Amino acid sequence: MSGSVNAVVVGADRLGNIPDLLKGHNIAIMQHISGRHSAHQKKTPQLPSGTQLLILLTDFLGHNVMKTFRAAAQRAGIRVVACRRSVCCMKQALSQCGYCEACPARKP
Repeated sequence: MSGSVNAVVVGADRLGNIPDLLKGHNIAIMQHISGRHSAHQKKTPQLPSGTQLLILLTDFLGHNVMKTFRAAAQRAGIRVVACRRSVCCMKQALSQCGYCEACPARKP
């Protein structure tokens, strides 16, 4: 996917229709992390090289996990989108951050 935004999604065991929604917004999922692993709560994670967006699914994450991933994104200068794991919430959060489907920067 040339010109797409590379994202890491944290939270939830399954993403359902989220990957299709993100693809429509020209966002490619580089990695999906459930956030359940105890190591995610104790040490600050390293986000994969090339990550441009961190998506936190808040209804499936504990506060400590969310805090550590936010801190990692902040250190790396990566934009963060936080929302519940539903297509409606994701659409709203993406449009508030400038990732709308009708944006001229979006490539077909």
